[in-house]
Amino acid sequence: MLIVVGGHTRNIGKTSVVAGLIAAIPEAHWTALKITQFGHGVCSSDGEPCECTVADPEHPFAISEETDRSGRSDTSRFLAAGAGRSYWVRTAAGQLGHALPALRCIFDTSQHIIAESNSILQFFKPDLYLVVMDFAAGDFKPASLQYLDRADALIVVDHGVDQPEWSGVSRRLWDSKPRFYVRPPQWVTEAVAARIRGLLNSPSTASGAAGASSVSMVLPGDRR
Repeated sequence: MLIVVGGHTRNIGKTSVVAGLIAAIPEAHWTALKITQFGHGVCSSDGEPCECTVADPEHPFAISEETDRSGRSDTSRFLAAGAGRSYWVRTAAGQLGHALPALRCIFDTSQHIIAESNSILQFFKPDLYLVVMDFAAGDFKPASLQYLDRADALIVVDHGVDQPEWSGVSRRLWDSKPRFYVRPPQWVTEAVAARIRGLLNSPSTASGAAGASSVSMVLPGDRR
């Protein structure tokens, strides 16, 4: 099973939602992924500025497995929440495809995957795609908008704002989708956890025989 948690901008609680879901559903024995893409002039090996170009074949992606459960990184938080394994995937912008063979190896050795990412939807069809939204945050990344119509449900950070401040975002893309309202520090409600448990206990995933290796790939021209 693959659960993907995305969001329309930075610093709105995506990591907290992923950590909350891991803690709420420990029986899934999660493998957690955080996928980060960097722009021109930044190396995916360490996230720092460098002289290499994004086309450099020596620097298309890097994957690090987290081992520190007491650290302050996002991947450490996933381990502290109860994930069995946790990985940080870094790629140059638009170059996630280079990491697919390595990601497939992780999938093949995992029972259930939870990923903090929007870009992974370019290649995989998740069992559930949750989008974290904050109506008080005006920014809406183009990459997030690209996949918004594929969201199965929204996790709305409740700041008492009824209408979003976004511009250029059609209401039809999100208005009819189920919403789970959260108020930090509680980032996960029992309702959304129950929905994932329902998937976990469905006939297709309950045995765990196929694991995350059965996750479907997105074919050219396929939107779902």
